Order: sequence, then C-alpha cells, then structure tokens
Amino acid sequence: MKTWRVGGAVRDALLGRPVNDHDWVVVGASPKELVDQGYLPVGKDFPVFLHPETREEVALARTERKTAPGYHGFTFHADPGVTLEEDLQRRDLTINAMAQDDDGLIVDPYGGRKDLEARVLRHVSPAFAEDPVRILRIARFAARFHDFTVAPETETLMSRMVEDGEVDALVAERVWQELSRGLMEERPSRMFEVLRGCGALARLLPEVDCLWGVPQPELHHPEVDTGVHLMMVLDTAARLGAPLAVRYACLGHDLGKGTTPEDEWPRHIAHEARSVKLVEAVSARLRVPNECRETAVTVAREHGNVHRSGTLDAAAVVRLLDRCDAWRRPERFADVLFACECDARGRLDKEDEPYPQRQRLLEALKAARSVDTAAVAAKAAEQGRQGPAIADAIRRARQEAIAALLSA
Repeated sequence: MKTWRVGGAVRDALLGRPVNDHDWVVVGASPKELVDQGYLPVGKDFPVFLHPETREEVALARTERKTAPGYHGFTFHADPGVTLEEDLQRRDLTINAMAQDDDGLIVDPYGGRKDLEARVLRHVSPAFAEDPVRILRIARFAARFHDFTVAPETETLMSRMVEDGEVDALVAERVWQELSRGLMEERPSRMFEVLRGCGALARLLPEVDCLWGVPQPELHHPEVDTGVHLMMVLDTAARLGAPLAVRYACLGHDLGKGTTPEDEWPRHIAHEARSVKLVEAVSARLRVPNECRETAVTVAREHGNVHRSGTLDAAAVVRLLDRCDAWRRPERFADVLFACECDARGRLDKEDEPYPQRQRLLEALKAARSVDTAAVAAKAAEQGRQGPAIADAIRRARQEAIAALLSA
C-alpha cells in the first residue's frame, strides 16, 4: 500500500502556483484495509475515503469503462491490482496525470512535465472522448492557464465528440458548474474561444455563439464585432476582480444583439428587451442561481440607461433606482453598476477610461436612502394622505435628496 499526491497539486507545484487542494490516490490496498486503518468511506460511485487524521479525501486507484452516453455512463473498477499508471491513464490531461510521493519522486508516464514546459493542454488517451465534461474542463483550464494552447490532436478529438453528440448529453448542473468556474478564471475569453473552436459553444450556448460576426456602430464600439466586445467585457470583469454574479451579467448583457435582423445592422434597436428574454431562457436552462439570474436580467434591461445616467435628472434617477429594486437590494444594485462599468470599459482603446456613472449612482442611492421614510410617511398620514399619496411623498423626498446631491 502506497499513497500518492496526484493531479492539480503536482501540476501547480511544478508551475510555482499556490496549491490549495490536494488529491490523493492509494495503490495496493482494498477498501477493507483502509477501513481497518480508520479511513471513513464517503464515496458513492467509487471507493473514496476520509483520512483518519487530516480528513482529506483519499481514493483507491481505479480504472473506468464507458457503458452509456453522457457524464454518468461509466463503471469503475478498484482493487489492489490497479497500478498507479493505470489510474493516471484515465485522467483528462497530461498535466493532470502526474503523481508524487512523500520523498518528492514524480511519476509522469504520459509526458505531463514536457507539456507544462511547452504550455500545451493535451489529452492523455483516447478515453478522453468518453466524458463530455472534459471539453468544458479543458476550456476552463485554458481560461486559467491562458498562455497555454490546446494540442491540435486534442482539438480534433473535441470536435469529433461534439459531432457525435456527446455534448448534448451533459446535464445542466454540470454545465453551469464548469461555466461558472471558467467565468471566475484569469482570462474567461479563452474558455469561450476553446468551446467555440470545437463547436461546443453552439450546442451549449447558441445565444452567445451567434454574436460573432454581428457588427455594432464603430463610433461607440471601435472593436465593432459583438462577440469580440463580449470577450473584452468578460476579461475586463476578470481584471477588475468582479464576483460571479457580475461576470454572468456581463455574459448576458448583449445577447439580444444576436437576434437583430441583418437589415438593421449595425444598430440594435430594443436589443435590451430581447436580451432580457434570452438571459431568462439561458438561466432557466442551466439552472443558474437566482442571484446571478436577477443581476443579469437587471443589467440586460438597464445597462443603456445606466450608461446615459449622467444626463438624467433626479426624477429619472429615482425611476431607475425603482426599476433596479435598489431600495431593497442595494448590494445587487452595486453589482449591476459594476457590470455596466465592465461593459463600458470592455471596448477597444476604452479599457482604462473612467466610468463616473457608477460612483454617481451609488452616491445618489446613498442620498436617497438617507431620507427618513418613516417620518415622511407619518407626516403625510397626519395630512390625511393614504396609500399611493404616501408613496408619492416618499418618492418626492428621495427625489429632492438626489437633486440636492446633483446640484452640489
């Protein structure tokens, strides 16, 4: 029995990157032997245990065989006779198929170190084609290691998997899991570049895939192409350290431009309303968390108004805050403004331009929220007002507070 550190921990250590998670594989042991030593079994599909002291997960070396389409169509085999090399062979990429023992010895049967040095993402074996999630994973790794390229033979294999319909068997939860992780990587655009290159983006997110080749007015968008703009927005969000809800909102903010009739190009009249419908559809299909969905819907609907907010008077600003539900959800409104800034700065030669709209609207909300609405309501009630009249009094008080701010 021997325990090996495997996968990402070995890869990241060799790259000089922080190692946050450790994966362990035990070779030469049976489930009973581990239980007898105090390991706690927790695996549902294959033998995984919690170490009796560190509580880290430890898996028995195993092989796997494809038995049905999709992510769950596998059977696993684990016994003391499974070798370390056999376990590593079932992994996705060569850079993830290395192992290290306690003495620092690295076992690298599939050329992972060489591919790390060459900055290449390469599949380990033809078994890569048996698991469609690996297409999403390699795209996510491309977003993390954005100076890596995908090996030509791996690109070919991924394209063949898409053509064979393997991607169509992916469940929504797994797609969202990998998509959300990729959005949070250093260069999200690389994920979409890889997915688009093999044809997977058209199957998983056709609403995004169709944006390339759609022009926008050069005056406002020097990069012209809507797909290029979207990738610039996502990378801007990553550069500014935006949270997931903001990055997802950036992904969906211009989806409606993909449905603009060609005879209306490069203008996109009423694309905001179409974007809202498409964001709702994508969010429902992928079972996106409500926080991300609600932020994305608000940004899709209001980003144009936020961009123009420097010309709005106090009454119009109050109406914008009303539509954004900023009174009840100020944190979400802050995320909406963050996404709008990413949109404005995600344009060619506009990356470092200031975006005063964000701070202006945050200050307007702060001023309006400083109004003592209970006192305003009580005074209105004393004057015999009821219902809508009280609400109108509160609105006017907020409007006056914002007007005072804007005139200062």
